[in-house]
Amino acid sequence: MLAVKGLSFIANDPEMLGRFMDLAGLAPKDLRVAAGEPEFLAGVLSFLMDHEAVLLAFAATAGISPHHVASAHLALSGAPAFES
Repeated sequence: MLAVKGLSFIANDPEMLGRFMDLAGLAPKDLRVAAGEPEFLAGVLSFLMDHEAVLLAFAATAGISPHHVASAHLALSGAPAFES
């Protein structure tokens, strides 16, 4: 759900959406299908994390810690969690 919220956040800014679509290599017509794929959703979160100001704005809008975005990214990408 967090990645879907992130996609909505991106979509609300036409300039950011354009940059995201360019980086993802998607046409607008492909967005809905791609949004159902865990890898794509991990990419949404990765995009947010790559831009600190965007990450902080999204986290504030969503009422979460930026760390939650990183945790959700790990879960969606299948990357192993860090061990302490």
